[in-house]
Amino acid sequence: MVKAIRVLAICGAVTAALAGCSKSEAPASADKVSADAAFQKKLQEQLLDAQPGSVIEIPAGSYHLSSGLTLRANGVTIRGAGMDKTILSFKDQVAGPEGMLVYASNFTIEGLTIEDSKGDGLKINDGDNVTIRQVKVQWTGGSKVSNGAYGIYPVKTRNVLIEDCVAIAASDAGIYVGQSNGVVVRRSRAEQNVAGIEIENTVNADVYDNVATNNTGGILVFNMPNLSQPGHSTRVFKNKVDKNNLGNFAARGTAVASVPAGSGIVINSNSKVEIFDNDVSDNQTANVIISSYHSTGYFTEKGVAANYDPYPKAIYVYGNRFKGGGDSPDGLDLKALKIAMYGLSGHLPDVLWDGYVDTKLLVKGQLPAEQRICIQNDAEVLNADGPNKYKNPSKDSAPFRCELAKLPAVTITQLAAQS
Repeated sequence: MVKAIRVLAICGAVTAALAGCSKSEAPASADKVSADAAFQKKLQEQLLDAQPGSVIEIPAGSYHLSSGLTLRANGVTIRGAGMDKTILSFKDQVAGPEGMLVYASNFTIEGLTIEDSKGDGLKINDGDNVTIRQVKVQWTGGSKVSNGAYGIYPVKTRNVLIEDCVAIAASDAGIYVGQSNGVVVRRSRAEQNVAGIEIENTVNADVYDNVATNNTGGILVFNMPNLSQPGHSTRVFKNKVDKNNLGNFAARGTAVASVPAGSGIVINSNSKVEIFDNDVSDNQTANVIISSYHSTGYFTEKGVAANYDPYPKAIYVYGNRFKGGGDSPDGLDLKALKIAMYGLSGHLPDVLWDGYVDTKLLVKGQLPAEQRICIQNDAEVLNADGPNKYKNPSKDSAPFRCELAKLPAVTITQLAAQS
């Protein structure tokens, strides 16, 4: 039998006049502070005591917490009263790097908001069968480098479903899935982050029906060196990726600090990536950027592992609807490239490729058919000639007029159970 736990005694312990479960921004009374401390103690105890099948229900209200929350039990559901009804605020957090840290499998969290955590908002580490539904993670003071790096952050996970979520103002990525396998991110919204949605070193991911707007970069598919696995096989489709022109506010030295403001969809050093049926518009550097690790400027003291492949391969872009963009690229090099190729009033094309290619694999100047970059979008492609510092860029789109085998849909446990 499912064990249900309801966190409600705390708010009932004080009078309604104290607004102990309200969204009021007025200075907290001593009774409110006491009630929040009691609520936090009770909730953390329930997380520590949780057993497989436990359902921890958090009623509507705004709760101010001073330390992060941790769950280590498998098979637990944390359920709020609704995304904008149950709010866990970590604005006064003094302990713990995350808002909520989970080391568990068969985990579901839904119907709540996490605000202003000192570090990452919601981190799930090394779990199977993870569902994150109708969860908002945000920093309410705007886009600042002092904000936590990641909003919704499953890493080293398997069978992950993120749906109907919101991420705002993370200093790295709003919705980030890293080093994972079997991922669906859908019907979610990311705005005012450095990276809106990022899939990194992950295998088999579907990202669809999302909105990424007013980030530095809208949707990123990256492969970084020295991680537990390389990523491949990601489909990005039916998304709206619009006006991602926010100035980059990432911490210096991080990978996303290299993302130009005005980047719509960015593929970096990944393989088997399919971009189709998206509405991509008004991203001022380029609507789609395809690049190599060599273009990032990202530095690691450990160096790069010998088996790391820094080149994008088997990239297929087709059937998207592009509009505007490319008119005000970020960075002196890209600005100079735009003016040299298209004039002061011109704009970079919808697809910008940095020009880095694995020359060891070339046959008559082309990659093998199954590893090519194919653009079937009737869109102009610019080869920026990054290896030669943009000295000989090319507008010739003919090398990209090819087709690739389409990737299969991602099937994960949660989706199979719902069908």
